[in-house]
Amino acid sequence: MHQHRQQSGRSLGEADMHQLQGFFHSPRPSTKTVNDLKGKKKILSSNQKLKFNPTELILYCKDLRIIRFCFDEAGPESARKVCLAIAHYSHPADIQLLFGFEYQGRRYHESKEERLRSSTQRGGALQVPIFDRSSDWDREIKRTSASEWRVCSVNQKYAISPSLPEHIVVPASLADQDLKQYSSFYNDGRIPMWCWSNRDGSALIRMANITDLQQQRKIEQRIFSAIRKSHPQDSEAVRLELDKGLPTIQEIQSAFAKIRQICVLDPFEETEERWLSSIENSRWLDYVRVFLRQSAEIVYLLDGRNVSVILQEEEDRDLNCVVSSLVQLMLDPHYRSLTGFQSLVQKEWVMAGHRFLDRCNHLKKNDREECPLFTLFLDCVWQMMNQYPAAFEFTEAYLTVLSDSMWIPLFSTFLFNSPKQRTQLLTDFAKNKAIPPGEDPAGFFPAVWEWSQQFSTKDQTLFNNPMYVGKGSARVQNGEVKTFRRTKKVYSSTVRGTSSLPANGLKGNGERRRSSLVSELKPDFSPVKVESPSDRFFRDWFSQPADQHGVLIPLLMPSHVALWKLFFLRWVSEACIPNGGPITTYHKLSQLVDEIDILQSQLRQYKGSSPGSTPLPSPSAPPSNQRRMYFKATPPCDPSTVPDVFTSSFPFSPVGNLCRRNLQGTPIGKFLNGAKIWLSTETLANDTV
Repeated sequence: MHQHRQQSGRSLGEADMHQLQGFFHSPRPSTKTVNDLKGKKKILSSNQKLKFNPTELILYCKDLRIIRFCFDEAGPESARKVCLAIAHYSHPADIQLLFGFEYQGRRYHESKEERLRSSTQRGGALQVPIFDRSSDWDREIKRTSASEWRVCSVNQKYAISPSLPEHIVVPASLADQDLKQYSSFYNDGRIPMWCWSNRDGSALIRMANITDLQQQRKIEQRIFSAIRKSHPQDSEAVRLELDKGLPTIQEIQSAFAKIRQICVLDPFEETEERWLSSIENSRWLDYVRVFLRQSAEIVYLLDGRNVSVILQEEEDRDLNCVVSSLVQLMLDPHYRSLTGFQSLVQKEWVMAGHRFLDRCNHLKKNDREECPLFTLFLDCVWQMMNQYPAAFEFTEAYLTVLSDSMWIPLFSTFLFNSPKQRTQLLTDFAKNKAIPPGEDPAGFFPAVWEWSQQFSTKDQTLFNNPMYVGKGSARVQNGEVKTFRRTKKVYSSTVRGTSSLPANGLKGNGERRRSSLVSELKPDFSPVKVESPSDRFFRDWFSQPADQHGVLIPLLMPSHVALWKLFFLRWVSEACIPNGGPITTYHKLSQLVDEIDILQSQLRQYKGSSPGSTPLPSPSAPPSNQRRMYFKATPPCDPSTVPDVFTSSFPFSPVGNLCRRNLQGTPIGKFLNGAKIWLSTETLANDTV
């Protein structure tokens, strides 16, 4: 892995017996508690002075890593300078003071060749659409056959909304002039925006609340009429108010803080029963289930009833991002490919105006605004991957590093609150760094999708799922190759659809309500006497084999929703299983897929030989740097063995972190000199300083 990760690690620091303590995103720590030799604690902020010499520094990272430094080998003056520097740069007052702006400005002028290459590979090597151009939206409309929708540039130069992209998709029957008029009645001007359409014409739309209550009825009638006309069957759309049925951002943040405390900070001394109860009591997995259940119910409306769905949220920038993304992931296999998934994040989070700067609290301005909604979304994605491992092209290692990248201020993807803020700040950045006007921002402040900025080509192969079933893949049944296709049914209902979730998915007394979906998935429940259309839809779906390249619906029993161990426990040595965990299966499958790739390559070479010529006696395998699996097939004479670095946390490892309280601290000089501490294959033991 490249050094950028180390230079920009996201951290928090704490002091306990001569320790420095506080939460921060390195290289800019924030509030800290320091102890003197007598163990007396004192809160230290960025504008305060350190009046004693600290003997130890602990960094609590946003990627849940804990790094411990001892100052035994450093003089008191060096220790003070390090602590004060961390305190000063932890949370700068202005976004332009973040590490990424200084780093990318220097990189632009020092690496001309790399800059030219980046400008020609917009969106990374996989050509991820950024959705800042009308052509990207046009392609998405054509891909989903949304013929009654059009790309609209009414927000050019952010004329009607500072948080929407300049190009949005709206019903074809709505004129630009009408949209301009209606926008003044919506919160922040966020008019209804198209997200996705299925082949039968139903569409997924998202919007903010209307702020003018006197005009609400008239505006909604006009907007909903246009959405109805965009449906081939002229069907009425169903509106779901997510604010009334899902947890608040404060509740989600509280749940994450609790599960982080349990998994990372608390010692592993309790019994397994108590530990699992603590995980359950954190409510994090409850919220994961609630979001998955809400999304599955919307899948029923779009796919089972073939009606359009409008997701409504007060600001349309938080809960709508999670739910709209999950619904599309369940319905559209394109978004389960690596390129498709990255385009989904770009479309429904980045360009839709999710407030990453505030929700990540990069500047530490308001703790109440902080909320790991994107991490919650990735956890929901992992739950689906865990249940349908062959349906996703990417791995949980990819999801984990994507979550980590949210805290690295080197990339423009997760650094801003809106496309407008991104445009303004990068324009100012270009002027300050003497970058010529008109230069593509991807050339001087790349997106996170430029994975070569963080990882080597070989490391990126850890993103590839060897079990992935691509489009058109066949299945074998009773020795015969067959193509599986589900029978399409329509489940009509005379009742106008509404959200079936009470506030936070709970009753007032805290007892979880048995929704129709959950009861349908729970085998020990007695069947309902009168089966609703949604009950039939889910019963029919689960009665057939899952089509890995079709609609996917997650199982939602508590036993089906598990803790994402690679994310939450990867740095905890007590939780690591040597030579165990999912990586052992991944290792074998990767070798098998690599061997198949080699055989297919050799067959192509044989078939490609000219008529009458002698076939190559020993066709060669593809070059090592072109092979898509991290683990390569071994020759028959060299039986495969499990690598020594394997633990259940691979490719991460607590070895080298020296982070637990019962271990010695890491000499800070070793870290500053480039010790690699995040990969199992790159531990401190192998470093020479």
